[in-house]
Amino acid sequence: MPRWWVKRRTGGMWEDLRQCDDATDDYFRDKLRMSPRVFREIAEACAPHLQRRVTFYREPLQPDQIVAYALYRWASGETYESSTCNFGIGRASGLIAVRDVTTALLRVFREKIAWPTGVRKLVVLRAFADKWFPNCHGCIDCTHIYVDKPANAPSENYYDRKRRFSIVAQVVVDLDLRVLDVHMGYPGSCHDIRVLQLSSLSLRAEEGPLFRGPPVTLPFGVKTNGYVLADNGYPPWEWMVVPYGGINQHVDEERFDNKQKVARSGGEGVWQAEGHVAAVSADTRDKLGGAPAAVHRRVHTAQHTDRLKKICYGRSTLMVCDDVWTWGLKSPSSLCR
Repeated sequence: MPRWWVKRRTGGMWEDLRQCDDATDDYFRDKLRMSPRVFREIAEACAPHLQRRVTFYREPLQPDQIVAYALYRWASGETYESSTCNFGIGRASGLIAVRDVTTALLRVFREKIAWPTGVRKLVVLRAFADKWFPNCHGCIDCTHIYVDKPANAPSENYYDRKRRFSIVAQVVVDLDLRVLDVHMGYPGSCHDIRVLQLSSLSLRAEEGPLFRGPPVTLPFGVKTNGYVLADNGYPPWEWMVVPYGGINQHVDEERFDNKQKVARSGGEGVWQAEGHVAAVSADTRDKLGGAPAAVHRRVHTAQHTDRLKKICYGRSTLMVCDDVWTWGLKSPSSLCR
């Protein structure tokens, strides 16, 4: 008999996730933002890095439970006190689980976040060309991730325009919402342009082989070798196409802005998929690195194979930087506008 219409006595979230029946798939997508198959693949890949030593005390947590807790913590944004109770573990165990899963994901899935090459690059260029933007490589945007203000740090550095303490995360995605590049860690008072200038993306775009394709001519006679789409918060650089903006627009400019907005909306969907940006503590922020973004890329790759176009990890915090320890190499006061 199917379970989806029967409320079974719960044995905790982990016991619910271990059930195998017709409601399992929906339960995994609701709690972890992924299918059971993708979860098992992630758990099996990370298991060698999450083995606990058997002692004379209580039985250690199993790797799949550790992975499940970390994914649930990122997907739900719940506090450690609430999320650990759901899994029947202590707060200290939850903190260690998130740290260990982060390290394991960075080891196993680090290569998932990469600029497209070869056949994949041709697919990306073709997709944007069909949207009226030939030679486009992706869409760029920034968001603010709420944090607890770090101790002994000037509060004005982290105080953003929404009057909350945060850090800035910059992401580049393609039309399939595959994460191509992410840079994060700067205080919330930093402007998007400043974050871009301090990221390796800017250096690679200006000096490297990132945009060295055959030149194409865009509407209004603009020639380019490659670019990304951005909103009006960014400057109209040679490798960045932004809307014209303004009130009294020419009909051609208005048409261009509308098409640019439609194409760019796919990238903004990474942040707006479920209208949620998770908050993290200052100590967790420094350790997360690229783990949730790598999970997002792994989940999306698997579900793209299954012809599912939905972000099933959209509520996670996309946090990765070109150098995981970028935060420790910059002075926050020198980054603020």
